[in-house]
Amino acid sequence: MVLVSIPALALVPGCATRHHAVPTELQVKATAVGFPDEVRYFPRDPGDIKLMEKEFVDSWERERTYLRSNGHTGPLPTASYLSISGGADNGAYGAGFLNGWTKAGTRPEFKLVTGVSTGGLSAPFAFLGSKYDDQLKLLYTNISEKDILTKRRIYSLLFDDAMADTKPLWHLIEKYITQDMLDAIGAEYQKGRLLYIGTTNLDAQRPVVWNITKIAASHRPGSLELVRKILRASSAIPGAFPPVMIPAEVDGRRYEEMHVDGSVTTQVFVYWSGVRLKEMAAQHGAQRERKVYVIRNGRLDPEWSEVDRRTLSITMKAISGLLQYESLGDLFRIYTVTQRDGTDFNLAFIPSSFKVPHKVEFDRVYMRQLYDVGFAQAASGYRWAKQPPMLVGEGEQPQKSR
Repeated sequence: MVLVSIPALALVPGCATRHHAVPTELQVKATAVGFPDEVRYFPRDPGDIKLMEKEFVDSWERERTYLRSNGHTGPLPTASYLSISGGADNGAYGAGFLNGWTKAGTRPEFKLVTGVSTGGLSAPFAFLGSKYDDQLKLLYTNISEKDILTKRRIYSLLFDDAMADTKPLWHLIEKYITQDMLDAIGAEYQKGRLLYIGTTNLDAQRPVVWNITKIAASHRPGSLELVRKILRASSAIPGAFPPVMIPAEVDGRRYEEMHVDGSVTTQVFVYWSGVRLKEMAAQHGAQRERKVYVIRNGRLDPEWSEVDRRTLSITMKAISGLLQYESLGDLFRIYTVTQRDGTDFNLAFIPSSFKVPHKVEFDRVYMRQLYDVGFAQAASGYRWAKQPPMLVGEGEQPQKSR
């Protein structure tokens, strides 16, 4: 048995330190340093739900202004919302699906795009449309583990903040998320379009929704740095990847928030149930046809494997099951909200027929084959599932998308 004194821990190389977290009573009041409160939301706070509702209402007015400037005089056109889930390297499926959708010629311009974890990384490309398809493909078919992380020594399990360093991922984000891309996102905000990315504030155990379009349109100093941090944080699997520290302030006092993978609190989201979209649209003359498209970067049937009777094997399999059923719960929540709001629900997911071995994380061979599956599905005219599976597996045969 090895005994290590508390003072000695501070001398271990790589031992992480941090500034004070935001006190619990000030969590909702905290803002990212240099940015107003309205660029992010705590979806379970009534006040922030009001901010999210206001953003929808304001977006309709910006959209009307843009449409009028282009000679459009009729009612608001159909609004298409896209939600991309987490799933680590399974994000190759969503990337392939989006590009195949372009090939089919039926991919709409989305009013709202949301992303979590790997879905957060692909969401900006999906938001900006088909001209970014080539970059999206490269991001998910031309990388391997070395492009995402550098493994740390075994003692990092005890003395550091993660088992791996994601500086390679940061460099990848810097390569693809440029100032030109951010400016393009900001320009779409003026047309009434929205891009949301989800992270988890680990101190507060709260989901956080970041309004990337509003950050981009603000042109504030540090906007690009903040967006890059949000994308890195959204994919920061706790324990495996380091958390991302985001400076925050309340009443002029500085703190530091710890943000990790958005999948800790939600696998996929469109908008929270507290936002009553149908009622709001009626109140503000914004009635229109609405469609929700959800790309689930994962299978919906349980994946069988014999579990070794060892602590790590049992723990990892249990976590996998937890995430699997959390995602199903999120899909049911989205479906229920769409039914309440009279919105057409559409779901795509990795088919159970995909049997390519997943030997290591970010296996390029695996990712390329998964990309091809998603591409082929969408390019051939995908039959969207019109409801989540009522039981495990693929459930009822999905009906032809309208």
